[in-house]
Amino acid sequence: MAFSGSDPVEFCEQKRFNALAGMIGRTPLLALHLRWKGERRVIFAKAEHYNLTGSIKDRMALNILRCAYESGALKPGDTIAEATSGNAGIAIASLGRALGHPVHIYMPDWMSDERKSLLRSLGADLHLVSREEGGFLGAIAATEALAAERDDVFLPCQFANCENCNAHEATTGPELLSQLASINVAPDAFIAGVGTGGTIMGVGRALRRVVPNVSIHPLEPAESPTLSTGYKTGSHRIQGVSDDFIPSIVKLDELDAVISAHDGDAIIMAQRLATELGLAVGISSGANLIGALKVQDQLGGAARVATVFCDDNKKYLSTDLARREPVQPAYLAPDVELIGFESVPYDAAAPAAASMIA
Repeated sequence: MAFSGSDPVEFCEQKRFNALAGMIGRTPLLALHLRWKGERRVIFAKAEHYNLTGSIKDRMALNILRCAYESGALKPGDTIAEATSGNAGIAIASLGRALGHPVHIYMPDWMSDERKSLLRSLGADLHLVSREEGGFLGAIAATEALAAERDDVFLPCQFANCENCNAHEATTGPELLSQLASINVAPDAFIAGVGTGGTIMGVGRALRRVVPNVSIHPLEPAESPTLSTGYKTGSHRIQGVSDDFIPSIVKLDELDAVISAHDGDAIIMAQRLATELGLAVGISSGANLIGALKVQDQLGGAARVATVFCDDNKKYLSTDLARREPVQPAYLAPDVELIGFESVPYDAAAPAAASMIA
């Protein structure tokens, strides 16, 4: 690519998309070495906090906005409005503002203070919705009401937009396959927490195209199951997953058994990943690791199980992630010995990594 130097540059939408795309995706794959139930284990996790705004949601936001431009659904100057639990809103605010759009984010008011501050710092107009006002469903209804009032409002509709799944089918899944292949590994299973469901559906489809027998498991909080019950029940502390409904893009008949993780267990695991391995990841990442170990236990300790570390811990420092979490008898994290990790880059894997993991 030619660098323009000091010459004036016209930053058209294509140039802006190209610049954003260079900062999203191609994240490292971590091979986590641990010991559990007396066995040496390896779990693979894509380090998605390396994306532009620090979460996997950048992939979805980039694809939805780019496709909306290509179809004409989103035009220069239009307002973007989205309902979100945080990470998707932060991604849409960042990319939307980079493309020159006003951005309105509607979010349940019980999300972390860091999420709210980040959204405001990115120039988004933040609208907080209380439980009495409908919570997550109320936030979605508010975006739809805004779009009904005006003809210049674009709704990404992340819970229903197939481009959410397509983003992961085209990028996250193939990256994971390529990185595993570089160390001579084929996945036996993939697991990820379900917020919109874009990650589990998109990655699952990409993996099954190459490895038809791979099992694909959605994860939900044990304290507040939605996928396994068909409706919202209880409350939980794993922000970003198990919202008030099952998104329309989630096709449970394409997936294997739902796996649950206790929110306190997820918190302890995320805390330990940070304090013992220096991997400062969010609560859902801790949940995904717990779920991956449960799936691996079902398949056998040598099974190659992959997941994603969705984001970093910076958005949770005002939550229970920063406080001591009491251990309950059902928790798995206290019995896991974290040994270390290796990083498999997207472009190539060091020979030493292959010999150690195989």
